[in-house]
Amino acid sequence: MSDLDIRPAALADIPAVVAMLADDPLGAQRESPDDLAPYRSAFRRMCDDPNQHLVVAVREGRVVGNLQLTVIPGLSRRGATRSVIEGVRVHADERGSGLGTQLIQWAVDESRRQGCQLVQLTSDNTRTDAHRFYERLGFTASHVGFKLAL
Repeated sequence: MSDLDIRPAALADIPAVVAMLADDPLGAQRESPDDLAPYRSAFRRMCDDPNQHLVVAVREGRVVGNLQLTVIPGLSRRGATRSVIEGVRVHADERGSGLGTQLIQWAVDESRRQGCQLVQLTSDNTRTDAHRFYERLGFTASHVGFKLAL
């Protein structure tokens, strides 16, 4: 997979990223690829925050994966810095190729580089395949997550 490049996302990547976010049963209900304005606005806010890292995986000039890494300084765990991995997506044509593992490894390596002591993520209860994937990479289902829609 040496032809793969993981790099910071650019504004021009947003249509491909949103298409991947929408390309599953959960994403199809909450994403709107027909109106990219809110995604572009969010991207600009992310670019202004040095703790936000939206990256894309590119193969042969095509965006085939993405994730967001957020670095969070904190007081708990003796002032530990942690990171959160969000919005991991692999293009349907690339699933099973090892690309997801490469994306997560990039996030773990970048978290270490940023001085994080902990990497965390959440995965929807219905994504049992994703749960097995994260456990295979060494993540532990140690907490119960809660969300409140606003």
